[in-house]
Amino acid sequence: MDMIVTPTGRLQGEIQALSSKNYTTRYLLVAALAEGTSTILHPAHSEDGEAMRRCIRDLGAIVEEDEEKIVITGFGRHPKAVKELDVGNAGAVLRFLMSTAALLPEVTFVNTYPQSLGKRPHDDLIVALQSMGVEIEHQNGRLPITIRGGNPRGGKIQVSGNVSSQFLSSLLFLTPLLDEDSEIEVLHDLKSKVVIGQTLEVLQQAGIVIEASDDLMHYRIAGKQQYRAQTYSVQGDYPGSAAILAAASVVDSDVVVHRLLEHSKQGERAVVDVLKAMNVPLTHENGIVHVKGNGKLTAGEFDGDEFTDGVLAMVAAAVFAEGTSRFYNVENLRYKECDRITDYLTELRKAGARVEEKQDEIIVHGRPEGVEGGVEIDAHIDHRVIMALSIVGLRAKQPIRIKDAHHVAKSYPQYFDHLKALGAQVEWVN
Repeated sequence: MDMIVTPTGRLQGEIQALSSKNYTTRYLLVAALAEGTSTILHPAHSEDGEAMRRCIRDLGAIVEEDEEKIVITGFGRHPKAVKELDVGNAGAVLRFLMSTAALLPEVTFVNTYPQSLGKRPHDDLIVALQSMGVEIEHQNGRLPITIRGGNPRGGKIQVSGNVSSQFLSSLLFLTPLLDEDSEIEVLHDLKSKVVIGQTLEVLQQAGIVIEASDDLMHYRIAGKQQYRAQTYSVQGDYPGSAAILAAASVVDSDVVVHRLLEHSKQGERAVVDVLKAMNVPLTHENGIVHVKGNGKLTAGEFDGDEFTDGVLAMVAAAVFAEGTSRFYNVENLRYKECDRITDYLTELRKAGARVEEKQDEIIVHGRPEGVEGGVEIDAHIDHRVIMALSIVGLRAKQPIRIKDAHHVAKSYPQYFDHLKALGAQVEWVN
């Protein structure tokens, strides 16, 4: 379905932040890797979470859920043999489970989204797993991928970190279960270090001991560890909330978002600081962000690697800022559900934004007077692009139509419901 976003003069109200997708998928996996029963309170309900639940069920976990919690009896080090796994369009779920799948004799990850996840590369993780004695059949690093494992070896492992931190996270979930101790060295650069901090936090909560260097480029992991079955509580989600906060920033507003911890390890917590730097009137206290927007923003320069999944929303806010903004160190955006630099900026230009790109930068020449709109734009089946384009629509002079906007459900199924509750003029159309 498509979404028509009509220019909206004011947003007002209070919402509860969505639960974190990143933490939910990690808690689901560590619960499955434990022997015993774990409970996850306040889980995120998204296509990514559903993909992880579906796959761990296929691998032998017992998963029971209601509106408030998910209860999981795990399979530990012994997932059930299965021929195929379907992760849908969830790249993180695929990458996390590729290492877990190395415990199986043979499994194929199928390619159900050839125009999105099917285009994304996974070579760096494949090379690392092959060095551990795992045989992998693949299509130039892309889906479908068949993994033949059964007895992966620990030891000295190298993995490149300059495309995605998810490859490293994947190995960190697997190596504690191996018979041997392991050392992991990250080659080249490591993108999204803050997300590795989330992985390490979840592993520690699950009873796993990992020694990490201060720069997060070297790790020592003892083998023969066991995941501990226990109760986890999922915190509010900053990546999804970034779009709500940006929307409140570009129009007159009085918007309150609850459940956003000030000291969260989510890198996207930095979007609050980005908006403050752009002179958006807001406060952040006691887990509550309160935006009193006046539609006036000031351009700035920001290291996007600190808040990868919030960059697009901040770029949308910068479209209406006074001056030229620069978001640098963002090349890894090119390797997401779509090329989140070229594809996104192409659609922003259609709406009337003045933007340019470099290989690892997004440059925004602000238009405080607003953009024209009045166009149909393609979000490339990417939930983050959908949310970011909707922000631009709120301040356009004419409505914009976002194609296939239902794919926002990948991470934030209630996004447009929340926007509408705050007063946005949004309408689903076939």
